[in-house]
Amino acid sequence: MSETTFEPVPAVEPAAPPAAAGTLVMKFGGTSVADPEKIRRVASRLVESKQAGNRVVAVVSAMGQHTDELVSLAYEVSPQPKPRELDMLISVGERISCALVAMAIADLGLDAISLTGSQAGIVTDTVHGKAKIVEVRAHRIHEALDSDRIVLVAGFQGVSTAFDITTLGRGGSDTTAVALAAALGADACEIYTDVDGVFTADPRLVPGARKLHAVSYEEMLEMAASGAKVLALRSVEFARNHGVKLHVRSTFTGEEGTWVTEEDERMLEKAMISGVTHTLEEAVYRVSGSERADLFAALAEAAVSVDTIIQTGDDIVFSAPVEDRPSTEAALARLDADWEERDDLGKVSVIGAGMKSHPGIAARTFQTLRDLGVEPDLVATSPIKIAFYIPQGDVERTVVALHEAFELSSVEAERAHD
Repeated sequence: MSETTFEPVPAVEPAAPPAAAGTLVMKFGGTSVADPEKIRRVASRLVESKQAGNRVVAVVSAMGQHTDELVSLAYEVSPQPKPRELDMLISVGERISCALVAMAIADLGLDAISLTGSQAGIVTDTVHGKAKIVEVRAHRIHEALDSDRIVLVAGFQGVSTAFDITTLGRGGSDTTAVALAAALGADACEIYTDVDGVFTADPRLVPGARKLHAVSYEEMLEMAASGAKVLALRSVEFARNHGVKLHVRSTFTGEEGTWVTEEDERMLEKAMISGVTHTLEEAVYRVSGSERADLFAALAEAAVSVDTIIQTGDDIVFSAPVEDRPSTEAALARLDADWEERDDLGKVSVIGAGMKSHPGIAARTFQTLRDLGVEPDLVATSPIKIAFYIPQGDVERTVVALHEAFELSSVEAERAHD
C-alpha cells in the first residue's frame, strides 16, 4: 500500500461583496525583496499591475534569509524556545517587508496599505510553527481595494482561534496568497520567485531541463510532494480545491512562466511525463510492533507530515521530512515500538498525467534503472507517479538518465499551447 498524504483544505468565506473583475493576487518570495533595490522593483511591478486596471493584493515574504536569522537568534537565547514566542518573533520579517514595499509604492504616487496576517483576516488553528488556515475573513482587504489602494499582506502568518500569532511553516506565504485569491475571487494568483517557472527537472542537475508551459493541479501536487520546491504543497491543494489558477514566474524578467490549472487534453498530447523530481530531505522509517491506527495517530498528534506509506507483512514503512525528525522520534518512542531510521536514501519520482492512458511508463522507468545498475530499495506509485528510494549517491545520475529516457529535453516537453 502506498499513499501520498496532503493537507486538509480550509473553508473560505465567500467574497462579499463580490470581487470586481481583474482582482490579482501577487506573491513575492524572500529573494524578490532581499534588498532595497529589489523592494523598489517589486513596488514598480505592483504599480504597473494597478495601472493596467487590476485590483492588486500582494503577499510578501521576509527579506532574504531574515527568518533563518531570527530562528538562529532565538536558539542563541534559548536552547528550547517556546513555540508561541518563536512564532511571535519570526512573524516580524514579513511585516517589515510589507511596510517597506508600501513605502516604495507611495514614492511612486499610489496609495498602499500594509496588513499583518491577522489584520488581513487569516484565521488559523492553534498549532504553532505549522498552523493551518481554517478561515479567511477578507473584509478589511475588500474595504482597502474599494478605496483604490494596493494591499500588502504579510505572508506566512495569521491569528489562531485562541487569538495568538501563528506561522504556517515552510512555504506558508504561498498558502497565504492562494487562500486570499480564493477568498477574493481573484482571476489568478501569480507566484513570483527566483526561477522562471516549473521545469521538467532541477536545472542545476539537468542543464537541458525545459520550462513547462502548463501542468495540472494533480501533477503539481505530486511534484511538490516529491521534491520540487517551486510551490508549497498546501498551496497547490488549496488552489485545486478552490479553482485558483496559479502562474509561477520570475520576479526578474517579464517572461511568462508556468500555469498550474485543471488538466487539459492539450497537456497530455504534448508529453506524457511532466517531470522527474528528487529529494534528499526525507527520512525513511521501518516500524514493527505497532498498530497502524496507533502509529499514525501518534504521528498526527506530533504534527509530522507523513508522505509515503508502505506495509510489507507486519512492518510499516513510511517517510517524513528530515526537519520533522525530532517530532517523529519522540512519537515513536512514546509508542514503545521497534523502529529503525534510514537517512541515506534519496527519493526520485517520475510524474505525469499521461501515465493514466499510456502503458509502458513503468517498463521504461525500471529498464533505465537496470541499465544504470541502480536497485530501488522501496517503490511507491499513484495513478500519475512512480517513486522509488535509492542510495543518495545514485540520485543525480538517475534523474539525468530518466530525463533523457523520457525525452524531456525536447521542445514537446514544454507543453506549449494557447
